[in-house]
Amino acid sequence: MTEPLAQGVADRIVAAVEGLEEELVDFSADLIRIPTVNPPGAHYRPCAELIGERLCEFGFEVDQVVAEDSAEHSTAYPRVNVVGLREGSSDRPLVHINGHIDVVPVGHGWTVDPFGGEVKNGRLYGRGSADMKAGLACGIYATEALRRAGLELCGSVEVSGTVDEESGGFAGVAHLAQIGRLTADRIDYALIPEPLDVDRVCVGHRGVYWFKVTARGQIGHGSMPFLGVNAIAETGALLESVRTQLEPRLAQRVTAMPVVPADARRATININAILGGQGGEDPQTPCVADHCETIFDRRFLIEEEFEASKQEIVELLQQVEAEHPNWSFEIEDLMVVHPTQTPDGSPLVATLEHNIEQVLGREAMRIASPGTYDQKHFSKIGGVHHCVAYGPGILEQAHQPDEWCGIQDMVDSAKVMALSIAELIGVR
Repeated sequence: MTEPLAQGVADRIVAAVEGLEEELVDFSADLIRIPTVNPPGAHYRPCAELIGERLCEFGFEVDQVVAEDSAEHSTAYPRVNVVGLREGSSDRPLVHINGHIDVVPVGHGWTVDPFGGEVKNGRLYGRGSADMKAGLACGIYATEALRRAGLELCGSVEVSGTVDEESGGFAGVAHLAQIGRLTADRIDYALIPEPLDVDRVCVGHRGVYWFKVTARGQIGHGSMPFLGVNAIAETGALLESVRTQLEPRLAQRVTAMPVVPADARRATININAILGGQGGEDPQTPCVADHCETIFDRRFLIEEEFEASKQEIVELLQQVEAEHPNWSFEIEDLMVVHPTQTPDGSPLVATLEHNIEQVLGREAMRIASPGTYDQKHFSKIGGVHHCVAYGPGILEQAHQPDEWCGIQDMVDSAKVMALSIAELIGVR
């Protein structure tokens, strides 16, 4: 761990954060009011501009980075990232704070305006309040607290608002890492304020393998199904094999990583979608379904090898095919994200845990995420291994109707971040 701050300096930082509470909440609400829904990736530019304007006010040099070469980018939905740098007396060490600006679709069940940024009963409501516009705002205002406290930076601090995390982050953090903006030759520590509870430091995540299985059959008349081969029936048999054979095997595999909730420490597989036959077509015709597509979500552990995990799927398909010689399956990789974990003994983890204890008066919990987030790109592409997720918001609130983030948690997390940044880069 780095050297703790002098008590007088720490007190000045805490007081500065407390004085910024109203501004912090108002800015978070303004971010929520921009409906940056992904898909399709709407309103990224105005959100990036709002963040850039605030960073400029806070003494950052700001620029926009558009991922024009990414598959996701289009004229209608440009992939616009924003990055701001505030240098101290030295360019290193550098702490980078990253938050994604995209949010998932609204869905049903809301009782408040999902893009209203409403504040009531100590909570900030709206889509993206927890995941993760409030967290990004807390990171920005944590850096501003150091300036308002009258402290000079010895190292440097950088903030980015990036796109598409909810769909993999490839036009966001991955793009910035690929072009050399988010790499270890510039960045010492990366902090991502994802909603994983204000007293928990997240040191990594499981791996994910999304893949599509297409069952191939033979069309035939629905009145004489014995003259065709029904791909939906093939898929049904495959799903039964997954349920009775693969799922029990996966349930026996438990990671040593501190993944939360506890059931997520096991390897899992989920059926994300099924599309077969003439689904949704009008009018229907009497045909045997000659194709059926199923999308799976396989979460694999850091102790598992990806190739072995995929081979296990392939062998299951082959087994079903062997039992039914007229059946055939094709497998297509959709996305592969390997597990990642912050190195043991990381100063970033130790510093955050120390300051959580100082601010909240209780011991910090070290966890790992059940899903992936942009740490994967910082680590795997950028080589920034001292990277964690820490921020306000309750994990279970993410993607929910009436999503909210507690205002006191926002203030407390901003205090923890401000104190930790000051310790990591040095202030005077």
